[in-house]
Amino acid sequence: MTPSKTATRTSSRTAPTSTPGGSGSGGAGSVRSGAAPSRPGAAAARGRERRRRATAWADAAVGGRIPGSAARWDTPATTWYVLVGATTLMVALGLVMVLSSSSVESYAEQDAAGRSALTAVGPAVKQAAFALVGLGVAWVVSRVPIRWWRAPAGLPLLAVVAATALQVLVFTPLGQEVGGNRNWIRVGPLTLQPSELLKLASVVWCAAVLARNRARLARFGPAVVPVALGTLPGLALVVHGRDLGTAMVLAGVVLAALFAAGVRLRHLAVLVGPALLAVAVAALTSANRRGRIEAFFAGGSDPQGVDWQSVHSQYALASGGLTGLGLGASREKWSWLPEAHNDFIFAIVGEELGLLGTLTVLFLLASIAWACARTVRASRELFVKVAVGGVLAWILGQALVNIAVVIGLLPVLGVPLPLISSGGSALIAALAAIGLVLACVRSLPGAARTLAARPSSAATTLAVTTAPRPAPAPAAGPAPRRSR
Repeated sequence: MTPSKTATRTSSRTAPTSTPGGSGSGGAGSVRSGAAPSRPGAAAARGRERRRRATAWADAAVGGRIPGSAARWDTPATTWYVLVGATTLMVALGLVMVLSSSSVESYAEQDAAGRSALTAVGPAVKQAAFALVGLGVAWVVSRVPIRWWRAPAGLPLLAVVAATALQVLVFTPLGQEVGGNRNWIRVGPLTLQPSELLKLASVVWCAAVLARNRARLARFGPAVVPVALGTLPGLALVVHGRDLGTAMVLAGVVLAALFAAGVRLRHLAVLVGPALLAVAVAALTSANRRGRIEAFFAGGSDPQGVDWQSVHSQYALASGGLTGLGLGASREKWSWLPEAHNDFIFAIVGEELGLLGTLTVLFLLASIAWACARTVRASRELFVKVAVGGVLAWILGQALVNIAVVIGLLPVLGVPLPLISSGGSALIAALAAIGLVLACVRSLPGAARTLAARPSSAATTLAVTTAPRPAPAPAAGPAPRRSR
């Protein structure tokens, strides 16, 4: 074999080499293009994927689409059952806590009157009867088609007129004053608080008139005047009855409805200023309220007087610890904490069920808020957005105010905890509002098909829940642009 042939064979078996920028760089480039991505690039891609998933779940937590493998549950049926389940559990917990927190004082009252000890459960029995009525009302309202609520001259006008007329009766001989507030009607053994019905009527009225004037909400007059005509008379009557806490909640519901409708922020600012001024005047012109505010800023300087409720509510929460003293084992309900079954029932929950019990209440409230947020974001109709937004502001806002009072972050306002505190009018009105939200859920795209599936048929349910949610259609008419 000649040297030339040996060199040729050796060069053919040797891998080609190239220098940067040389003629052999094309081969090296082809090897790099087909190889796996470098480690820094893979780490960056994984980081972007984690951020994308975190963003998707954060959006789902505030009512957005459910991502990932759980997307098959992203249907109106999920919203429906979460709302029904959370509401039912809160009502059940409320009945148990009303029985526990009211039994001692009720027994003392019945014993002083010479009646049977069995009548000590009277408040709990009455609350259970109101709960049954409220659940029936919620079922009826949830079956009413949304189109019946859209026309302002129909059910919304009837609701506002009826609720305002009942509020007027507060100032007749039928009216009753409790704790310095004249906000109740007594007819025989029954007591009615019309201001609770005013909240529901205001939500329906605001949703109807704002949805009808959708194309003109960019102007102050068409956006605010119709709302004020339906809600301002009732609000003025509540303020005249010296129930500042309820008036604040009612005003917050109206402002939330305007915000949900897309009214311009500068128009809302025009309303917020006078509202805050009216609250300040109402608080400072009442000796009772002024004393509470001064005691609140003084930091509990009068534990035997004005600060009695706040101090003992914090005693109850502190003594409960993590798991509580046990159901029925509260000490503060033995005539130490006034209104233990009503405005301060959250303190008894913390004392008997501990931190875990209070967190359970907060979780149930968050579940209701999540279901309402999903309904608002999934709906195509402005009426649904405003109505559900108003109910959300009512239930969640009032609950946060009540809890803030109990833990000492706000002065005592006399606002009950929705769905849990004792009180028939408040419970029935709140359940009717939940029924209105359920009616709005039934109006969502695809809701009729998912809710019609039998829960006992797993195959049918899964087949229905895997159906994608239809994309929202563009709304009729130009949507108002919110500006600062």
